[in-house]
Amino acid sequence: MHGIAPVSDMDLFGSDVLADPYPAYEKLREAGPAVMLERYGVWGFARHDVVRRALLDHETFYSSAGTGLTDLRKESSWRSRSQLQEADPPDHARAHSVVGSVFSPAAVRTLREPWFKAADELVLECVAAGEIDGIARLAQAMPLRVFADALGIPEEGREEHLPAFAELAFNLNGPDNELFRQAMNSARSVMPWIVEHLYPEKLSPGGWGAQIHRLARTEGFGREEAAVLVRGILAAGMDTTMKGLGSLLWCLATHPDQYDALRADPRLTRPAFDEAVRLESPIQLFFRTVARDVDVEGLTVPAGDRVVLLFGAANRDPRRWEDPDRFDVSRKSGGHLGFGAGLHACIGRMVAYAQAEAMMTALARHCATVELTAPPRWRPNNTIRGLAALPLRLTTAAR
Repeated sequence: MHGIAPVSDMDLFGSDVLADPYPAYEKLREAGPAVMLERYGVWGFARHDVVRRALLDHETFYSSAGTGLTDLRKESSWRSRSQLQEADPPDHARAHSVVGSVFSPAAVRTLREPWFKAADELVLECVAAGEIDGIARLAQAMPLRVFADALGIPEEGREEHLPAFAELAFNLNGPDNELFRQAMNSARSVMPWIVEHLYPEKLSPGGWGAQIHRLARTEGFGREEAAVLVRGILAAGMDTTMKGLGSLLWCLATHPDQYDALRADPRLTRPAFDEAVRLESPIQLFFRTVARDVDVEGLTVPAGDRVVLLFGAANRDPRRWEDPDRFDVSRKSGGHLGFGAGLHACIGRMVAYAQAEAMMTALARHCATVELTAPPRWRPNNTIRGLAALPLRLTTAAR
């Protein structure tokens, strides 16, 4: 016998929720395993085990109808469908083969030395400055330098266009609200440059973007399809890493004991990044579509309905995490869903880990303390969560 589903009139994309989503997430987690969000006619999954099971069952909860609010079965989108994120087998396997070959562990390992060198240079510049905006000078500067270089994006224009592109792409996954409309306006100036730089003639010959084009041809992808693959990597690889690095800096600045622990034990670098991604998940939510009637802990979610998987809520579920709102670099938080799970788990997460390790290693070497000098400023977005500004003071470590 199936229970009666809880219903909520909550607006997940309201300005108050985007500014601080965690009270809303708690209400949804406590309301039930599946909650009908009547404003948008979609089901909300906020509990860790429920979100994880949905991610691991890609046949029931499929992606090709869109991972944003727009139902691609019924409406057209502002862009062509993502070849990875919004594809199901067998199409997903072809795209994954291409990108996975480029983002292999061996390929990432070859870049560790230059990335550690770049991080050291960035941190030394920031230490010399003393007071900085941690987002502009570190969290954004690192991917703009090393990830964009690896992808093969030319330097001229990247600082202006790449952060703006990722921000607008994720805003366009939401409803027709003010953020969506601002993104549409921004797209008019940003997208022509982005589109121009998705093709081999604008990408450096040895970079990941050019490699994707070459491998995509062998898998039967056309030129435009390969460009869409590069676009997806560009959007996913830039802003989510920026947001994750920014949140890690904020967490360490507001928890000096945790920064001291990280400096004392470099092995905590990766767990610290995982903990920041758990606590302030860069990707807050993605949508799925239900292929068949499915039982969710006694509630029936009918075939054809759409579901929003709330990673930001799942990663703070007290059913899964003890004291979930606390930042703890010693926590075993590797089971978080900040990088997804299952078939559509983030294929570039090792790239993000490598950047975080490089930046944190340089900070630990050169900075005795990382302190806030003023309140941070969060940037609202329909899909991702992260800081717009993080005023920091860095003090030099004794030699």
